[in-house]
Amino acid sequence: MYVVEGYSEGAEGGVVEAGLLPVPKKPPKGIKTDVTKLRLGGGQVWQDHSLEDWDPNDFRIFVGDLGNDVNDDLLARTFSKYPSFLKARVIRDKWTKKTKGYGFVSFKDPHDFIQAMREMNGRYIGNRPMRLRKSTWKDRNFLEVKKKEKSKKRLGFKV
Repeated sequence: MYVVEGYSEGAEGGVVEAGLLPVPKKPPKGIKTDVTKLRLGGGQVWQDHSLEDWDPNDFRIFVGDLGNDVNDDLLARTFSKYPSFLKARVIRDKWTKKTKGYGFVSFKDPHDFIQAMREMNGRYIGNRPMRLRKSTWKDRNFLEVKKKEKSKKRLGFKV
């Protein structure tokens, strides 16, 4: 089960949501699917094109409790004091463009990642203190989920 360019396959091979068509078990000819960009969540698999903007080998922090006054630039300026800082992004609603209250910050060096986690957790950005956690974006990777399911099956757990 997977999604290519907005199409998804349901459990019975039927339509998952209005406007989405079922996709065959194999990708159609001429469409290349990068398996490293396949994501799993909510019982669906889809190709996440937003991952193309990020370094695949980065160390990423989830930044929570952000106020509406925080934007990408402010978040980037806050973490740019670390030499291996790569990118910052505040997640916004597609239609209203209002912040969803969280974002992500990316580092190339694990030492800067750890230092930022220690120093910046609870610090104010805008009018609220930030809450930092290690990002779990890799845990939703399709291949990682399949590996975990296989290991659980080998151990005798129901999947």
